[in-house]
Amino acid sequence: MITLSLAQIAEATGGILAGGADPNAHITSSVEFDSRKLTPGSLFVALPGQRVDGHDFAAAAMEAGAVAVLAAREVDAPAVIVPKTDVPASNADAFAMAGEKANDMAAVLAGMGDLARYVIDRCVDEHGLTVVGVTGSAGKTSTKDLMATVLSSAGTTVAPPGSFNNEIGHPYTALRCSEDTKFLVAEMSARGIGHIAHLAQIAPPRIGVVLNVGTAHLGEFGSRENIAQAKGELVESLPADGLAVLNADDDFVRNMASRTKARVVFTSVKTRADLYATNIRLDEVARASFTMRIKGDPVSYPVKLQVFGEHQVSNALAAAAVGLEAGLKAMDVAKALSNHRTASANRMDVQTRADGVTIINDSYNANPDSMKAGIAALSYTAHGRTGVSSWAVLGQMGELGENAIAEHEALAAELVKMRVDRLVVVGVDVNSHALATSAEQQGITTLTVDSADAAINAVDRELKPGDVVLVKASNAAGLWRVAEGLLGKQGSGQQGTESGAAN
Repeated sequence: MITLSLAQIAEATGGILAGGADPNAHITSSVEFDSRKLTPGSLFVALPGQRVDGHDFAAAAMEAGAVAVLAAREVDAPAVIVPKTDVPASNADAFAMAGEKANDMAAVLAGMGDLARYVIDRCVDEHGLTVVGVTGSAGKTSTKDLMATVLSSAGTTVAPPGSFNNEIGHPYTALRCSEDTKFLVAEMSARGIGHIAHLAQIAPPRIGVVLNVGTAHLGEFGSRENIAQAKGELVESLPADGLAVLNADDDFVRNMASRTKARVVFTSVKTRADLYATNIRLDEVARASFTMRIKGDPVSYPVKLQVFGEHQVSNALAAAAVGLEAGLKAMDVAKALSNHRTASANRMDVQTRADGVTIINDSYNANPDSMKAGIAALSYTAHGRTGVSSWAVLGQMGELGENAIAEHEALAAELVKMRVDRLVVVGVDVNSHALATSAEQQGITTLTVDSADAAINAVDRELKPGDVVLVKASNAAGLWRVAEGLLGKQGSGQQGTESGAAN
C-alpha cells in the first residue's frame, strides 16, 4: 500500500482516532485481516467473523508490529474507529454478513472499501495506475492469472491470490497497490444484482472483461438473464475512454455492448471478431496451441499455451485484448501467453506420476460449464492411449438451487458423450446420489464413496499405468485431498506441474 498516516486513513474512512492513536504515525507495510500475516508497519483490519472476532486480537496485532487497528468499536490498541453503517442491500446475503455482528462487519468492510478507493484514486491520479476488472460465470481466475502474466511485462502488476474476488478479497487486493503499481487486475464475483456495481465503486475499472454467462450460482440468481444483468454491471461502470472486452461467442455477453459508454473489442474462437483464434490444436495433455489474429493486421501470431483445456483459448484472447490495450506489441503478448504458468492452486493442475498415471486436479470449484470443460479435458487426455481408463472423481456442485438435481443428472450424459470409463462419486448428499444413479442407468461403471480417503483407496488400487484421473467438485467438498493423495502414492516420481483454471 502507499504510505499513509493514521490521520489520512481516518479522513479516507470517515473514522475517528482512538486508543491513543498518533495521527502522524504512518502505515508503511501492508493492510491485513489475518493477524498471522502482520509485519512491522502494518494496519490490522478487525473483521468480526462468526467464529473469531478480529477486535479480540487487537493487542496481539500490536505485538506483531501493527501500527493501528481499523475497527468498528474501541479496542485495546491504537485504532481508527469507522462509523456505524447498516448492511448494504447488495451484500445482505454475503457470507461475511451472517451473525449478530453483521453491522460491525458492514462497518469494517465499508471502511476497508473506502480506504481502498482512496488508495486507488491516488494511484490512478498520481502514478498512472490502470484498473482491469474481469468477471464471468467460469474462467475468472485463470483469465486473471493470464492477464497478470501479460501485463507484468509492461509494468508492476497486482492481482488477487487465488479467487479473492468478493467484498473482502477485492478491497484487500486493491490495498496492495503502491506508487509503482501500473496495473491492478481485479477479479469480480457476484451472488446477486448490485454486487459487481459495488465492487466497481471500490476500484473503478478502466478496462472491463466479461467472459461468459453460464449457470454458476443459478440458484441465487434464478435465471441466466439475471446473471447477465449482474455481470453487465462491470461494463456499465466503465468510463467513456475505457475499454470493454466482450466474448462474441456468448450471446448474453455480446449483447452487453449496448450497456457501456466504453469502446468495445470482441474476441472469438468461432468467428472473425476484433481479436480471434484460428488453427486451434491440442497436445497429448490438452494444452492448446493456436494462431492469434487481429482484425486489420495481416500478421498472425502463434501462441502455445502451457495451461490445460481448449476453453483456455478464449481466456487467453481476453488477456491478449487487455495486453494490447496496455500498449504491448502483439508478438510480445503472444510470447507472454505462451510462457504463462498460473499461480492459482487446484485449477486444472495436471501432473503425471512415475508410473504414467495422469492426475487432473481441478478441485477448486465446479459448476455445470466448468464440469463440461474438465470432462472434455479428461476425455482428450485419455483418448488414444492404448489399454488405459479415464476416471472421473466428482463431488457435488454447489449453489445451483432448484436446478441442482437435474444438473447433476445431466453430468452423466456428458460423461457418456465424452466416453469416460469410470466414475467415482464422493459424497452421500442428494446431488451426488442423483449423479451416481443417472450414471449407472446410462451404463457407466460407478462407485459411490463417503469421503476423500475412501476415494483415494478405491481409485488407487485399480489404477493402471497410463490411466487419467479428473478430480473435480465445488471447493467445499475438499476433493483436493483426493488429488494430493493419489499423487502422494508416487509423489517422488512426478514429472512436473502445469496448471490452469476452468472456473
